[in-house]
Amino acid sequence: MYKEGPMPRFDDSCSSSTDNHCIFGQVPGAAPAVPGMLPSMFSLPGQFGAMPMPVQAMTQQATRHARRVYVGGLPPIANEQSVATFFSQVMAAIGGNTAGPGDAVVNVYINHEKKFAFVEMRSIEEASNAMALDGILFEGAPVKVRRPSDYNPSLAAALGPSQPNPNLHLAAVGLTPGAVGGLEGPDRIFVGGLPYYLTEVQIRELLESFGPLRGFDLVKDRETGNSKGYAFCVYQDQSVTDIACAALNGIKMGDKTLTVRRAAQGNAQPRPEQDSVLLHAQQQIALQKLVFQVGAQPTKVVCLTQAVNVDELKDDEDYLDIMDDMREEGGKFGSLVNVVIPRPGPIGEQFPGVGKVFLEYSDTEGASKARATLNGRKFGGNTVVAVYYPEDKFSRQEYDG
Repeated sequence: MYKEGPMPRFDDSCSSSTDNHCIFGQVPGAAPAVPGMLPSMFSLPGQFGAMPMPVQAMTQQATRHARRVYVGGLPPIANEQSVATFFSQVMAAIGGNTAGPGDAVVNVYINHEKKFAFVEMRSIEEASNAMALDGILFEGAPVKVRRPSDYNPSLAAALGPSQPNPNLHLAAVGLTPGAVGGLEGPDRIFVGGLPYYLTEVQIRELLESFGPLRGFDLVKDRETGNSKGYAFCVYQDQSVTDIACAALNGIKMGDKTLTVRRAAQGNAQPRPEQDSVLLHAQQQIALQKLVFQVGAQPTKVVCLTQAVNVDELKDDEDYLDIMDDMREEGGKFGSLVNVVIPRPGPIGEQFPGVGKVFLEYSDTEGASKARATLNGRKFGGNTVVAVYYPEDKFSRQEYDG
């Protein structure tokens, strides 16, 4: 079940069929009747002379919690009609309609301020099939499809199917078959301590060092849309779950430290045969971490990785040649103040920053030109990564960032 802050409990407020204000976003022409219901009339228990209520209305009221779905992350342009039309169309496209011809959606209520909606389906089975639409793109934005907060699993189980039909044609609407409930289950990973400036694309790139994701959700503030600094993900290959947790947990990004673990808090460790995969992933992360942790603000210092061969730095003559080449190349973009290329010790000791080149300019304009030109260049078959480096760390000769 999904909870998105305090939500209206419409089932509680709509306990009488005479509350006309409770029909939110009624879709024109939609028939709310549940197929197969008898047209007989029963009197409600209670005071003598109470108005009778149709059996189908009583049934609808009792099953509403199981026929509604929560849709979160709606774009600002969404309205009741566009949401109803969209979900009716995609339900038909995936073969999710089970209550006969016509639109699957009966009612839609939208909370525009918090950008979520309740979408009421004709039947319980259709609502369960709609759960397979989690992550579908609506007006260019991926939306969350969840059960509402008043969903009662034990009661719903006696009313109809609670899981989507496994034979739905999800590929027809751009979803991956088998990814139902993408962010649920024991392999769900919590990723905390994310710098707020990181974009969803950057975070996904970091996580996908281990393999493609089946599901990803960067948690954002409902009011501002800004990142809250944590996310959840699930990998398509479940065997890399613990590898990813071990490699990413504790990594420093700027002034933040990542906390990465199974959301269900397990202590599983990578198996010995997974060591090679873990090492490769850690190498990829080291490069991406350097890019992400410094942010996007220009500084006077540019750091290059994969621009030099570490073995060549051991020889004094080769080292001096490399320094001259870097001064000449770096000087093309502005007034170059300093060039620092950390090198191994006399007996091969690895000091912080070995393998990197630092170019310090007199102003950010020169640094910006150098970064824009050098980033992505090929050197010795490798692609150079150029990023801005914090000036304070450079002045303290801290080259391990």
